[in-house]
Parts: sequence; structure tokens; C-alpha cells
Amino acid sequence: MTAQQAVQQASDYFDSGEFQQLLTRRVAQVTESQRADRDQQLHDYLHKEIGPQLVALGFTLHFIDNPVTTNRPFLVAARIEDPALPTLLSYGHGDVVFGDDENWRDGLSPWQLKEEGDRWYGRGSADNKGQHCVNLAALEQVFQARGGRLGFNCKMLFEMGEEISSPGLAELCEQYGDLLKADLFIASDGPRLNAVRPTLFLGSRGCVNFRLTINARDNAYHSGNWGGLLTNPGTQLANAIATLVNAQGVLQVEALKPTSLTDDVRAILSDIEVGGMPGDPAIEVNWGEPGLTPTERLYGWNTLEVLAFLTGNPARPMNAIPGSATAVCQLRFVVGTDWENLAQHIEAHLQNHGFDQVKVEFMRGSPATRLDPTDPLVSWVLESMAQTSGKKPALLPNLGGSLPNEVFSDILGLPTLWVPHSYPACGQHGVNEHMLKSIAREGLQIMTRLFWDLGEQGADLIARHQAHAGGAK
Repeated sequence: MTAQQAVQQASDYFDSGEFQQLLTRRVAQVTESQRADRDQQLHDYLHKEIGPQLVALGFTLHFIDNPVTTNRPFLVAARIEDPALPTLLSYGHGDVVFGDDENWRDGLSPWQLKEEGDRWYGRGSADNKGQHCVNLAALEQVFQARGGRLGFNCKMLFEMGEEISSPGLAELCEQYGDLLKADLFIASDGPRLNAVRPTLFLGSRGCVNFRLTINARDNAYHSGNWGGLLTNPGTQLANAIATLVNAQGVLQVEALKPTSLTDDVRAILSDIEVGGMPGDPAIEVNWGEPGLTPTERLYGWNTLEVLAFLTGNPARPMNAIPGSATAVCQLRFVVGTDWENLAQHIEAHLQNHGFDQVKVEFMRGSPATRLDPTDPLVSWVLESMAQTSGKKPALLPNLGGSLPNEVFSDILGLPTLWVPHSYPACGQHGVNEHMLKSIAREGLQIMTRLFWDLGEQGADLIARHQAHAGGAK
């Protein structure tokens, strides 16, 4: 059988309706990881849905308790055909965010997959059940086309806590490094650039949340009796934040600006156009770092956002000067940013602007990651995607959002390649979440061809990657 024949077999499988039936069953599993009463459903998704599919492909299953929290388990599955063959690690998560049942459009339910035109509605259809179902189906197609072989070794890692920031994932990868040992990582999460263009991204922006607080006094005081005599923490904090990010959304803290927007990265991003699709918000052309294109601002630069600001009682305002004010802010950043010292940089910047009274608290953060875009694995994936889809795929050095990619790139030391099967207007995390049928079909074709090619060229690809990585050091 040829690669094209394997892709046609995958297309026939999709068109038969079997994939839709599988996704329908899995969307019906109420796997909300943010709720404490879904433990059994989270357990069953791995044991009754994913496990049997992998056993049928000859995988050995390892169900592993979460090392840091209860009832958010992991599954590591391995199929070793020959120790001399290259090993692929892939990933998916079976948990979803709150269903938010009552707010879905009439006629829709988060737990019932419903087809309307090109859309399959249902919670998890895009994030991440639909995406990992595509990849598992592609593995099945290659396995069947090769008569019970893949042509490479394969390991799968599934978690049930991604929507609550993947507790225990890093610890699992540290403790089970040998079990997860591989040569490359290919998985699917997050959105494509848009609904039309297949996309490959090589990592993700990092993210840090931090809190700013001014505690001026223990009580609020009448604004008529004390106005002009007492400092107003709300006013002070608003002005303090304005020194961090200006009225045009431009980051003002020099120490938190990146060093990685090189000419090579800019050349890659010049082929990308963000927004402009149905359902997308209009881009504010004068917002953000001046001198950069919208694409460079999203994928190659850092942004500071104010997520919440509280002073006084907004629900019931009083004629009083508040005693305190607090804001939660976020820095989205690319590689080449000194994010681990964010609190110190923010404190120093505020002090230089006369805001010694602001307390800075580092809440949580995750690093930025990016595989070298010149790695031979990148050109291989892009060429395979182009041959299958007949389209020029988009290459993103990193996703604009964040994924737990650092556990695969940093802890496990793998080259990471993400091929998403969703799109930006899919309703992810909101009501009326959906997967596009056309993207799911194209994604199955792309992944089938990619896995087929890995079985044909894997040893050579890994050797070229290793030579490139060695030469870059």
C-alpha cells in the first residue's frame, strides 16, 4: 500500500460515519475536571474509552495516579515494535471545562454531539476530544494499512486535568522519564491559524499571572469629609499600572521585553495573516507594540494585560475613599524573556516611577517554548502536510496562547511539533463549542500521511534532527 492509498482509506473511514459515532460517544462523557463530583467519569474515560482503543493497537497500558492531586489520573501507553526504530510520543487530554449547560443555544447540549452544516457541536469537540480522536484514528489507519504494524514505536500520554493547569504532569514526566523516553513529539491541541489553512506550531508563549495591591488603611472614609486629605489606592494603582502598560497597550517594562524577534522569525511570520475570518473580532491596528505587524505582536512579542481590577465595592458603590485596591495582571511572553524574575522587574520599575507602596505578588507562571524552525523535522512535517492537503501550511514559531509544552520540550527533551485540528472561532471554553467537520476530515488525512511517512523515513529523520541539534550547540 502507498501513502496515498492509506490516506484514501482514512477518508473512507471518516465518510462512513464511524468517526462521528466515536466522537458522539466521547462527547457524551461528562468529564469536567473543574468539578469535584466528576471523578468517576474522568476515570472511566481513560479505562473505558481510550484504553480499549489502544489495546486493540497492541499498546501496553500504564494507569498512573496523579502524583500531586487525587482523581485526576494519567494513562501512559506504549507500543514497541523494535527498539531500533524511532519512538514517537503523542499526547491528549480527556477532561473538559464546565459544560455551562443552561447557556448553550436552544437545541444544543454540551453533552450531545449535534451536526449543523459543517459544525459538530459539543463540549470537547474541539478541546481536546475531537483532536485526539483524529490522531488515534490516524494511527489505526496506518496500523491496518501496514497489516498490524506502524513502522515506528509509539507512546501515548493522556491526562485528565489539563483544564485545571495540568497538576502533576511535570512531576509525572520527571518520575517516569524512562517510560516516556522518545525521539520526537507530535500532538494536537489549540487552534489552527484559521479554518482554511493547516497549521504547524513549534511551542507556545509562556504566561505569568501576578497581583498588584495597595493597602493604604484598614477602613474606607467618607469622601466628603476626607477627600483631598487621604490617598486613594484605586487612583494610585490605576496610575501605577499605566506605567507598566500605556494607553495603547504597549509594554513599558524594558526588562520584560523579548530578545528573540529575529529577522529569521520575522521572515517566517511574514507569511502569516491573523484575523479577518468570520466570527473573528476586528483587530485594533493602533494597539500594541509600534513598528510590529499584528502577526509579530501576537506570535513574536510580549503583552501585558489587566485581567481584573477591584477597589471599593463596584456592585454597591459608597461615597467613600477605599482603603485598598488590587489588580490581577498577566504577561504573555515568548522565548528570550526573563520571566522568572518578573516580580523583581515590576517592583523596580514601579519604584523608579514613585510607586513604592505597590505590593507585587507572583501568582503562577509557565515558560515559553519554541523548537528551532530550521530543524529538519519542521520541513518534513510542512512538506507532508502540503502534499496531503494541497495547501501551503502555516508555520507558527509558537502558539499565541499557552500549553504545557515545556514538560515535553524541557523535561523530556523532545523536539515538539503541534498540528491542531481546531480553529480560533470554535467556541473553545465558551458555549456552543464545535469542531468543523471539514477540518476533522482534513486533519485525519494529514495525520495518516504524517504517521505513514514516519514509518517510512523515521530513522533518517531522527538522524538529521540529531545532526542539526548537535551542530546548533
